[in-house]
Amino acid sequence: MDRLDAMRAFVTVVAEGSFTRTAERLALSPQLVSKHVSQLEQHLGVRLLNRTTRRLHLTEAGAAYRQRAEQVLAEVDDMEQALGELQGQARGRLRISAPLSFAIRHLAPLINDFQRAHPAVDIDLQLNDRKVDIVEEGFDIALRIGRLKSSSLIAKRIAPVRLVLCAAPDYLKAHGTPEQPRDLTGHRFLRYRYMEESQEPLLKWLSRDGGGEREGGELTSNNGDVLVEAAIGGAGIALQPTFLTGEAIRQGRLAIVLPEHEPEPLGLYAVYAHRQLLASKVRHFVDFLEGYFGDPPYWDRF
Repeated sequence: MDRLDAMRAFVTVVAEGSFTRTAERLALSPQLVSKHVSQLEQHLGVRLLNRTTRRLHLTEAGAAYRQRAEQVLAEVDDMEQALGELQGQARGRLRISAPLSFAIRHLAPLINDFQRAHPAVDIDLQLNDRKVDIVEEGFDIALRIGRLKSSSLIAKRIAPVRLVLCAAPDYLKAHGTPEQPRDLTGHRFLRYRYMEESQEPLLKWLSRDGGGEREGGELTSNNGDVLVEAAIGGAGIALQPTFLTGEAIRQGRLAIVLPEHEPEPLGLYAVYAHRQLLASKVRHFVDFLEGYFGDPPYWDRF
C-alpha cells in the first residue's frame, strides 16, 4: 500500500461523499479507491468510515484522522509545489475568511492589486463575522480583528484598529457632549453585540446597569455599518472602529466623543495554520498585506 495514495483517497472520499466521484476526481477506478480506504483502515487498525447503500459517515477515529491527513497532504503538496515552481511563484486557489464590514469597505482594492501581481492565484473570499475554524472549514487564511488569544495558529499583525466613541453633531447639540466617562450615563448607546465590556472599560458607562436614568431607544446590532449609519442619523453614541467611521468623521457627519479616553487599539491580524512549509500562495498574500494599508492606516487620516 502506498500510504500517501491511500490517505489522499480517504480524504477525497470524505470531501466528495462518494467512491464514484472520488474515482473520477483522482482518475482511478471505484474498486481501487475502495481498496485504498480498506487497506488504510487495516493498517491503522480502526474503522474510518461507516458505509451504507446511500451515505458514508465518518467515525470518531475517521474525523480525527481526516484533519491530520489533510495537513500532511497539504504539506506534501506545498513541498512539491515549492520545488517545482520557479522562484516560488504563487498559484492555486486561496480561500480567505474576512469580517463583513471591513472586507466590503477595504478589501476589494487589495484583492485586485494582489491578483494583478499574482495572476495564477484564484481567490475564494468568504465574508463572515463569525470566528471560523480555518483548519476544519478549509480556509487558507483568516483576517480577524480584536485582541487575539494564544492558540496553535499563527497570527501576524497587519494594522492597528482604532476604536472611537462618536456621535452626530446634531445629537450632541441636543443631548450634550460628554466631558467625562460618567457623563455617558443617560445617553443613547448604539451597541455592537460582539463587543465585550471586559475588554473596553468605557462600556460600563454605556451599559444598562451603568447607573442613573437612561433614555429609551438603545439599538443593538451584530453589524457595525448599521450602527455607524444610525449614529450619523442622530440615534445616539457608538463605539466603532475608524475603518468604519473615518470617512464620516472627515466629512463632519460624526464627531469624536471623549478622545482623551480612547480605548487601546485592537489589531487586524492575518491568521493561518501552523505549518512547517507554508504554501507559497499564503506566504505571498501575507507578505502583500504587510504595509498595504499604510502607517497609520489611511482610514485614520482625518
